[in-house]
Amino acid sequence: MKPAEEWPVIEAEPATVGDILTKYAIPLAAITPVASFIGGQVFGYGAFGLSYRPSLVGALGTAVIQFVMALVSLFLLSFIANFLAPKFGGTEDKLRAFKLVAYSLTASWVAGIFGLIPAIGFLAILGLYSIYLFYTGATPLMKVPQDKAGGYTAVTVLATVLIYLAAMAITGALTAMFVGNPLRDVTYSSDDGDLSGSVNVPGVGTIDIGKMEQAAKRMEDQASGKVKPVEAASLQALLPASIGNYARTAQQSTAAGGMGNVEGTYESGDNRFDLRITDTNALGALAGMGVAMGVEQSRQDAEGYEKTGVVDGRMQTEKWNNSGNRGTFGVMIGERFMVEAEGTVPNIDVLKAAVASVNEGSLAALAK
Repeated sequence: MKPAEEWPVIEAEPATVGDILTKYAIPLAAITPVASFIGGQVFGYGAFGLSYRPSLVGALGTAVIQFVMALVSLFLLSFIANFLAPKFGGTEDKLRAFKLVAYSLTASWVAGIFGLIPAIGFLAILGLYSIYLFYTGATPLMKVPQDKAGGYTAVTVLATVLIYLAAMAITGALTAMFVGNPLRDVTYSSDDGDLSGSVNVPGVGTIDIGKMEQAAKRMEDQASGKVKPVEAASLQALLPASIGNYARTAQQSTAAGGMGNVEGTYESGDNRFDLRITDTNALGALAGMGVAMGVEQSRQDAEGYEKTGVVDGRMQTEKWNNSGNRGTFGVMIGERFMVEAEGTVPNIDVLKAAVASVNEGSLAALAK
C-alpha cells in the first residue's frame, strides 16, 4: 500500500529470479485458477437465469492451463519490460525487470480470489491497481526517468493486454483440445497500527485502504481459526418453508474452503426459483471494497437487462430475460452473506420478495 517506500527495498533485495518465482510468484499466480476452480464447482456460473457447473475434469484442466499461462506471461512481460526500458531512458537489467513485473502483478493475482464467488467475479477489476504499482516501480528499478515513466508504463500495459488476449486464446484452445469446451463465461467482468485513507488509481477509482486492511485481518483471522464458517444447518433454518404461493420442494447444501452454500427450490405451478444463501466468510471483506469504490455495471437490450451496483450501501445484482421470464436478484448482507434468488417467474418482483424473506437480522447475527 506504500509502493514508493517499498520499491527501493525490493530493488536492494538479493533475491534471484528463481527465489522470486518459487517463493512469491508461483503461490500468488495460483490464486486465480484455484479460486475459479472452487467457485465453479461449489457455486457454478449463471447468466439471465441460466446456470452452468463445469465438470470436475474440465474445470481442473482449465485451472492447470491458466496457471501455466500465468507463469509464461510473467516471463514474457519481464522480457518486454527489460527490452523497453532503454527506449525510455532507463537501463536493462533482467533481474530488476523480473522483480518489477512479478511484484507489480501482485494486485491482479490477489484479485483473482473473487473467482471463489462467480456472482462477484467482476470485482477482479481491482487488480488494475497493478498498473499503478508498475508505474511507481519503473523509476527505482529500471531507472526510467520519472517524466517518462508514464509512457513506459502505457506501452508495457499495451503489451500486457496483447499477451493477455493471446493467453486467453491459447487457454481456450488447449482446454477445448484436452477437456472440451467449458461454455466459456464472459465477465462484463509496514507501519504498525490501523491504516486509513485512500489511494486514487487513474481509470480505476478510489481504493479505501482501511477496507483492504480489514480484508487482510479477516483473512488472517480465518486462517488462524478466529473466523468460523457458519454451519449449514443454521443457514438452512433461514430458508422459509414457503414464500407467498411458492412452496419449498427441495433443499441442499455445499461447503469448501471455509465457505458454505445452502439452497432451497420453490415451486408454484409452472414457475420455479432457487433461493441461495452463501457464506463468503473472510472473502466478504474484499467484496466490501466494491462498495467503497462505488462499483457499477449495467447492460440492457431487447432481450432484457443486467445491472450490478451499490444500493443502500451494499452490493446488489439484478438480471432479467424477457423472452424466458427468467431472472436473478441478489444482495450482499453484512459484507459476508450473499442472498440470491434465481429462476423462472412472472416478474423480477417475485425474486426480490424471495430475497427479502430471509431474515436479515438473524443472518447478520450468525457472523458474530
